[in-house]
Amino acid sequence: MPVMNLEAEASAPVITIDGPVGSGKGTVARLLAQRLGWHYLDSGLLYRAAGLAALRRGLPLSDGAAIAALLQTLPIRIEARGLEEPRVYLGEEELGDALRMESVGQAASQVAALPEVRAALVDAQRAFRRPPGLIADGRDMGTVIFPDAGLKVFLTASAEARAIRRHKQLKEKGISVTLSRLLHEIRERDERDQSRPVAPLKAADDAWFLDSTAWSAEEVAEAIHAEARRRGLV
Repeated sequence: MPVMNLEAEASAPVITIDGPVGSGKGTVARLLAQRLGWHYLDSGLLYRAAGLAALRRGLPLSDGAAIAALLQTLPIRIEARGLEEPRVYLGEEELGDALRMESVGQAASQVAALPEVRAALVDAQRAFRRPPGLIADGRDMGTVIFPDAGLKVFLTASAEARAIRRHKQLKEKGISVTLSRLLHEIRERDERDQSRPVAPLKAADDAWFLDSTAWSAEEVAEAIHAEARRRGLV
């Protein structure tokens, strides 16, 4: 078994990209990770997997202790695949497109508000920090998981723009949902994510703000890359 260099792991540079659902965090983070040759963490996939596991077992989405205990028996594993969406496993099962269902997204938002679930997934997220560096996207990457990150981006966009992007994504996957319903669910989720008592969605005090409403993912990735170069991170 190889010996881990814990000091190197802890000192590996990190760029965090936090923001609300549909702001383009995942696409931008994958673009950056591929461009830099760094590791990539989509933390939302962990919570989607936890939400899906709870739904399948019929557990109340408010029972943090039971869900955290379930995650001890069905560990979540993520395999990155370049610009493609990562493969996510619950135990030995690959979850695939089931994670992208809106019901799973809503469940993820609910279980993410539970202290026991968040605590159960902290170490799994921090384990992604390895040389040469990490791009991590989520809602509390810069505030809770990697507070020492060298660049903390807070990426946002109008609710309408985010609903249109999400609608396009789901349509491409053959999932039917109305734009008006998506807009309603996005606004509901924003309110829940921002008001939860544990690790609410908010920008870090030293965050770098970007509004992606009128920008492509490539333009956002280039802007973040330029800022990372300016700070000497890359």
